[in-house]
Amino acid sequence: MIARIYITLKEGVLDPQGKTVQKSLNSLGFKNISDVRVGKYIEVKIDKSIKKSQAQKQIQKMCDELLANTVIENYSFEILRSAQDDRACQDDRV
Repeated sequence: MIARIYITLKEGVLDPQGKTVQKSLNSLGFKNISDVRVGKYIEVKIDKSIKKSQAQKQIQKMCDELLANTVIENYSFEILRSAQDDRACQDDRV
């Protein structure tokens, strides 16, 4: 299984890195960009021997205890059971 974890700053938390990226995009001619928020993407491979519900609990605990600073960050995740699920997701990517 593969867990895809997305971590973003909470609304109202200043994002200096995002602001820098926005200004750089504007200076490159992308004038229609009004805001950029920078986050983290983490991929975790999980042994297939555990149930998906157990994996969800483990990922949530990992995020709460280490991967995300829940005071200023939100997180979400998805768990793919197989490489076939992964290929299906890749077909939707731009």
